[in-house]
Amino acid sequence: MAKLEHILIYPIKSLDGISVSQAEILPGGALEHDREFCIVDQTGNWVNGKRTAKIHQIRSQFDLKARIVTLSVQNDRLVSFHLDHGRSGIEGWLSDYFGFSVFLKQNSTTGFPDDPVSPGPTIVSIATLEQAASWFAEMTIEEMRSRLRSNLEITDVPAFWEEQLYSADETSIVFQLGEVEIQGINPCARCIVPTRDTVSGDRYPQFQKIFTTQREKELPDWAAKERFDHYYRMAVNTRIAASEAGKVLKVGDILSHWTS
Repeated sequence: MAKLEHILIYPIKSLDGISVSQAEILPGGALEHDREFCIVDQTGNWVNGKRTAKIHQIRSQFDLKARIVTLSVQNDRLVSFHLDHGRSGIEGWLSDYFGFSVFLKQNSTTGFPDDPVSPGPTIVSIATLEQAASWFAEMTIEEMRSRLRSNLEITDVPAFWEEQLYSADETSIVFQLGEVEIQGINPCARCIVPTRDTVSGDRYPQFQKIFTTQREKELPDWAAKERFDHYYRMAVNTRIAASEAGKVLKVGDILSHWTS
């Protein structure tokens, strides 16, 4: 029986995440505070891990109750700002770091998901993270978790169990997690970010090749292989209907049933 073990949210897109014990569903289907902010340049384009490896060297700590973010470069000279009232300070600090002007945008309804068609939380099993980490010398599950940046981690299931949560014909798989009804959509395509060390930003040699080779080799029989135009995919993208807004996901919730 699959159980929700961890809820991870990333208040500022591309910066560090935090673990929470529960998360409310927003009207747009995202988790409250997840990717609530994003960093953009003067033209409005995202400044994220896809664009620059330099972002990996920023450390961020969040106190969401107090609405405080503490920023540093590799934990040197920590500086704290209020997420609402200290926005200009955050922008100034980030602009100095990147060497060009950047700004912080906010969206408290959907956040800033990579996939706007499926803006719900991504879901993966802890066993999957462990198995994926085993493909790379000296990589820990914590490092793989930080590279993939999924929101919901489930336990008490085997590796790749979550592949059952999307269909072969592109119809959604509806499942219940605690009190929240969620639609499983497709296996999540990965970008350049998982190829990099999450602290230094250094590339792991042949990461994507190793990942795709092992992913294809170990894909379970219950996975809909039709949904893999390539094998650089892991975790499941979801949608959550507006009718679920205000409901709360909690650590310990059971994934009780699913149906296409």
